[in-house]
Amino acid sequence: MIIPKLALKNILGAGLRTWLNAFVLSLSFVLIIFSQGLLEGMNTQAEEAMIAAEIGGGHYQHAAYDPYDPLSLADAHGALPAPLAVMVSAGKAAPVLVIQGTIYPQGRLIAVQVKGIDPDQTVLNLPTAFLSAAQAGDEIPVLIGERMAALSGLKRGDTVTLQWRDARGTFDARDTVVVQVMKTSVQSIDRGQIWVPLERLREMTGMPGEATFVVLAQGAVRPADSAAGGWRFSGQDDFLADIRAMVESKSVGSSVFYAILLALAMLAIFDTQVLAIFHRRREMGTLMALGFTRGKVIALFTLEGMLNGVLAALVAAVYGIPLLSWVARTGWALPGDTDSYGFAIGERLFPSYSLGLVTGTTLLVLLTTTVVSFLPTRRIARLKPTDALRGRMT
Repeated sequence: MIIPKLALKNILGAGLRTWLNAFVLSLSFVLIIFSQGLLEGMNTQAEEAMIAAEIGGGHYQHAAYDPYDPLSLADAHGALPAPLAVMVSAGKAAPVLVIQGTIYPQGRLIAVQVKGIDPDQTVLNLPTAFLSAAQAGDEIPVLIGERMAALSGLKRGDTVTLQWRDARGTFDARDTVVVQVMKTSVQSIDRGQIWVPLERLREMTGMPGEATFVVLAQGAVRPADSAAGGWRFSGQDDFLADIRAMVESKSVGSSVFYAILLALAMLAIFDTQVLAIFHRRREMGTLMALGFTRGKVIALFTLEGMLNGVLAALVAAVYGIPLLSWVARTGWALPGDTDSYGFAIGERLFPSYSLGLVTGTTLLVLLTTTVVSFLPTRRIARLKPTDALRGRMT
């Protein structure tokens, strides 16, 4: 027990130098946890928003449907397989019919994807109830997002002409009315798209009972692939693979930032240890003369360096926990132009600090501090007690 007590006494006795080292090292704790928490928060927000508004429990897609090829939409529709039709009747799935169309707002031409969805569905977190309340009359009720509204210049209550081709390839056109402009962070259900009642779109296109894909409710048990009639299933992992890969690449890139922070903090610890060994030669000689082995002297100086890391963790907790908790509650405001990057994270980013993140960062910094503290002490192994008592280094 004498080595820990002596190490603690030496650390606290160093005064301002110890507290400066602890503060510099605590900045590494807080900044690493904060930046990594931002990335985890971005990933969590984007995934939750996409699952709630677009993905659900996964999609069953028509065999000819390619979401990245608008030209495939002409053939990407068909009658629902019996198991999916049963799930739709039970409210555990929502069919969506997609066709290519064109709108003419203010004399302009804008190509859009027209998506038909049941106004009474509860599978996706979309305000489709507005379509149900406005189906009367010749005009087709349309639901659009804020990005689509900004692109087209349309607002709630505006009328615009929609042109499309039906199942036989015949062009048709009709006036539509914007019944609601929804606000969503998920661009893939907003930009370049308009939503209409499913049965109305089936009637317009001559595709009764057909759909392009079916969204399953979260937690719903999907039917066997052999019973899906050739419709292919894409789960949540398939849809979220791109954003997870992006966040992972950002995490790898940020490791350079972490390395710089750790290098600066470790440089302060290393310099402190080198100076301590140089100025405390007589002390080391005295300890050896009193019976301390070289191993115990090395352990003493290494423990002093490690205690710098422990003290830094305590200092970081004093100001880091209130600061990071406040940011997690209020969020980090994002610039207005970040919407064009395709992140489904809204106007504010809320960091996410997991127990693994905090524990892993703490252990990493403490381990690095211990290693850096040990490296300068290797000279003590070659130190002779008589030379140390004279203030010499051999």
